[in-house]
Amino acid sequence: MSRLILICKQLCIKHYAFSILLMMLPCLATAQKKELSQARTFIKSRNKNYAQADQLMSKLLKDSANRDDERIYAILLESVKGQYDQANERLYLKQNQDTAAFFNLAKRMFVIAETLDSLDMRPDKKGRVVTEHRHKNASMLHHYRANLYNAGTFFLRKGKWSDAYSFFSTYLDCGVQPLFSSYAYLTSDKRMPDAAYWATYSGYKLQDAEKTLRYQSLAMTDTVHSDFTLQFIAEAYRWQANDSAYVSTLEEGFRRYPFFTYFFPRLIDAYTAREDYSRALSLCDHALVLCDTCDIFLFAKSSVLLRMERWQESVVYSERLIHKNDSMAEPYFNAGTAFVNMAESHAALQDKKLQRTYYQKARTYMEYYRLLMPDEKKKWGPALYRIYLNLNLGRQFDEIDHLLNS
Repeated sequence: MSRLILICKQLCIKHYAFSILLMMLPCLATAQKKELSQARTFIKSRNKNYAQADQLMSKLLKDSANRDDERIYAILLESVKGQYDQANERLYLKQNQDTAAFFNLAKRMFVIAETLDSLDMRPDKKGRVVTEHRHKNASMLHHYRANLYNAGTFFLRKGKWSDAYSFFSTYLDCGVQPLFSSYAYLTSDKRMPDAAYWATYSGYKLQDAEKTLRYQSLAMTDTVHSDFTLQFIAEAYRWQANDSAYVSTLEEGFRRYPFFTYFFPRLIDAYTAREDYSRALSLCDHALVLCDTCDIFLFAKSSVLLRMERWQESVVYSERLIHKNDSMAEPYFNAGTAFVNMAESHAALQDKKLQRTYYQKARTYMEYYRLLMPDEKKKWGPALYRIYLNLNLGRQFDEIDHLLNS
């Protein structure tokens, strides 16, 4: 019996709550209708209080129950457009106007219009889609769209990469928005590839892989900047630890731009990190066909041969580079290291005279490397320690021993 009474009470409470809600709905609708009417009055007033109309509509949209109401977005769009036109007039008359605020009004118009268009596309009870606002809004915003691009470049100059990306992204997304389908921006707008490059650049400056990669295909059609675009794409894949895509992009970059300083050294590093020395060597050979006097290609081949324990060949390329550019330090280190390795090889261990010859040659190169790179103690120190020890150079050995231990 008590359980039945409890159930009855619960039903009464639910019924009461539902009744209260039903009573409130007309009040809420009346309040909404009042604010819509007030906003229209602000817009049509002599003083054109667009900002106040904006505030009223923005307040309504804070309530999730209002977010499907096309009327609110239509009035909000009109109020923001009014503020934009007022700000544009102040700029034209060289009156006080915050440029960033002006551009943000432009972006808001696009965001609001695209939201309104998505609501406008909802089918009616018979399944029909009749877009009431699309033609008018698309035509209006088409004339303002260039300022999205201008805003992007404005924020680029100020180093505000997040803002720059946001504006270029809004500009680019017009190409896929149903609202602007009649303008076919992806094919008709010649600035789309350029905007995609600057969006990619902004994403790269933010070190945001997702933003950097979002417009990569379109950015690559901007042939003026495609070398840098490939660099940004490669870095984004590196941030994602996507090794296969990173290496693939480096390979494409080197194939298309072999003398661009970014691709070749990182591709060599990627191959050697995998211990894929045959591919690294093949890359060096291909590069040297393109330029057999380029320092970076000669040095890379010397280094790869050193890792492959082809020491004598490594010395040949190091010496070619030294004869060409005797102020470049690393070839001396490579040659010195190669001779140390040869001195400690099986053949040299069987021939003490040959071993001593190798250590003497290693000493010449490694001491000169030390002279050129005095701060690289961790590189030349251990090598000279072994050289002096095996050549029985007591004074030099003591100096290096003291240096390393200190």
